[in-house]
Amino acid sequence: MVDPLAEIVTLLQPVPTTSKVVSGKGRWRVRRSDAGQPFYGVILSGSSRLVANGQAPVQLQQDDFVLIPETFDFTMSSLEPPEPADSDPAPVAQPGGGVRLGDPDGPPDVQLLVGHCAFGSPDAALLVSLLPQLVHIRGERRLTTLVKLVREESLEQRPARDVVLAHLLEVLFIEALRSTTTAASPGLVRGLTDARLAIALRQMHESPQIPWTVAQLAQAAALSRSAFFERFSRAVGVAPMEYLLSWRMALAKNLLRQKAVGVAKVAERVGYRSASAFSVAFTRHVGLPPTQYAQGLLDPPPA
Repeated sequence: MVDPLAEIVTLLQPVPTTSKVVSGKGRWRVRRSDAGQPFYGVILSGSSRLVANGQAPVQLQQDDFVLIPETFDFTMSSLEPPEPADSDPAPVAQPGGGVRLGDPDGPPDVQLLVGHCAFGSPDAALLVSLLPQLVHIRGERRLTTLVKLVREESLEQRPARDVVLAHLLEVLFIEALRSTTTAASPGLVRGLTDARLAIALRQMHESPQIPWTVAQLAQAAALSRSAFFERFSRAVGVAPMEYLLSWRMALAKNLLRQKAVGVAKVAERVGYRSASAFSVAFTRHVGLPPTQYAQGLLDPPPA
């Protein structure tokens, strides 16, 4: 059976950009405004405070893992941060590529291993919208080990380094997402935690070529049509048919980029009875006809 979570992460194509060891002492704070970059990290020792994307502050302690699929406003600090009006001292570079925050002298109060990555998929915005806004997992040593492996591999220049890093990041994301039990924000992970909705989601992913209706999916989930529609929309954040359309278009774009099959075959694989019907739907959704998209004229810039 197809695993929707694995499919989403694989299509995202995560690739590493930077990773570093960060240590802090006393009262310190670091603030960033990123254009939606993914961020992850583990607390190796001590504790710190995280505020991201306008959400409530999160207190992090040793062996905590945090993943933010899209980072816009980000503040990491000591548990007692400096006053809001105080300036943030510049980080001090450490041997081996590390960074020191706050008091530069003496043993640190906290040590973190943090990393940034990028998503290679042009559908990243769509796919990321299906994930939790913040994943915080406490005491899962497997995640700490994976982050350390990513760091170690990124520092080496061994054969097949990029392939290994890409697979390590995929495993890291999947492990983090399936370990979270508090997927408060709507999205795929929250939908998969509902046993009945998970059945419908897996069927959509396993057989996108089937002309699904809400009634058929509700029957698979053993729910009434109205109960299924409401429950799915609340958990996943979009209506069932809207989710199915977005997923079909993501698959279609991936198939067209690979240029392994023609438009007619792509249409068949994603549930359209004719190439013309698929072309109309694709053009409306993407902004380009599938033939142009397949020729390399990828997603038009946002208006």
